[in-house]
Amino acid sequence: MANDRIPGMGFHHIALSVKDFEKERRFLTEGLGLKPYAAWNKGEKQIELFEIGSGGMIELFSLGSDEEQANARYIHFAFHVEDVEAAYNRAMEAGAESIMEPAVRPVPSAPVALTLNCAFVRSPGGAEMEFIRILEANPLEV
Repeated sequence: MANDRIPGMGFHHIALSVKDFEKERRFLTEGLGLKPYAAWNKGEKQIELFEIGSGGMIELFSLGSDEEQANARYIHFAFHVEDVEAAYNRAMEAGAESIMEPAVRPVPSAPVALTLNCAFVRSPGGAEMEFIRILEANPLEV
C-alpha cells in the first residue's frame, strides 16, 4: 500500500554504531552475505553502507573513540523519498524537531561516489530519522 502523505516513500537504511567495526563488517559480509556498497570516513569514524538484497541497506558506524559500548547502538533509520524537502516539511508540520535541514551533500565514498539530498528530524517520541534521495551513484574507476 502506497503512502498517501509522502509519495514514493520507502525504507532505505538503518544505521548502527558498533564497538568492533571490522568484526561486525566480517559478520555482515562473510556471515550474512551482505554486499559492501560504499565506504568513507568522518573524522575518526569509519562508515560503510551494505546492501541487504531487497533494496534496503545497513549503514555501519565505528565508534571513532575508545568509548565503552556493550551493544550495537541504533543511530537512525532512513526513508527513501522522491522529494526530501516535502517529506521534511511534512514531518515538521506533524511535530518533528529539525536536526538537519534538507541539503545536497556529496559524500567522498568508494567504490561508489555518492551525491545525496537528505534531511534529518527527531520524532516527537525521540526517534531520529533521515529522508534521503540518492542524486548520483557513480562507480569509481579502479
